[in-house]
Amino acid sequence: MLEFVVTAFVTFFVVIDPLGILPIFMALTGKKSVAVRKKIAARAVILAGVILIAFAFAGDIVFRFLGITLPAFRIAGGLLLLLLSIDMILVRPSGLRTATKAEEDEAEESTDVAVFPLAVPLIAGPGAMTSVILIMGKAGSDFLIQLIAMSALISVLLLCLLVFIFASRLMTVLGVTGVNVIGRVFGIVLAGLAIQYILDGFAAYITILKPFGA
Repeated sequence: MLEFVVTAFVTFFVVIDPLGILPIFMALTGKKSVAVRKKIAARAVILAGVILIAFAFAGDIVFRFLGITLPAFRIAGGLLLLLLSIDMILVRPSGLRTATKAEEDEAEESTDVAVFPLAVPLIAGPGAMTSVILIMGKAGSDFLIQLIAMSALISVLLLCLLVFIFASRLMTVLGVTGVNVIGRVFGIVLAGLAIQYILDGFAAYITILKPFGA
């Protein structure tokens, strides 16, 4: 169980990457007062949390409706996270966890940056949604394990909120270079997790085929 807790927390933390979002948060809210910035941070994190939790419990229903097996999604999700990890290591903009150029242009005209692009796609992006489903897939139907998975997610979201609240101080201490270095380290960790998800998917698929003599 301890291994599952650590894996869930590390996966969520690395994929959501609060420190990686930090410079974007500052760019979007830098001209606003501290009080307004805190309100924006709280709204963004709460909305992203609702989206991710809903996705966690609705994902399995959607898969069953579409006829997608969990092993298949583990392989697909692992590949998606692997691409994300490469972008993190190379410090390269990615539509998986950052806003695209078109989205950035739209965000400049948006009056509520808490919803877009902070909540979606920066916090609750495709990578985070994929990770939530993969972790819940590992939890299976065990309610206690599911509760632990959701607790890990909420813990990371609370850390994200703290990072936003103390954004100015953190940017002063870390700087852009520091944020990029940390992002690279997270990218390496995520690459290992992604490969493990792919291997787990293939292993589960082979287990399913064995009774059929494949």
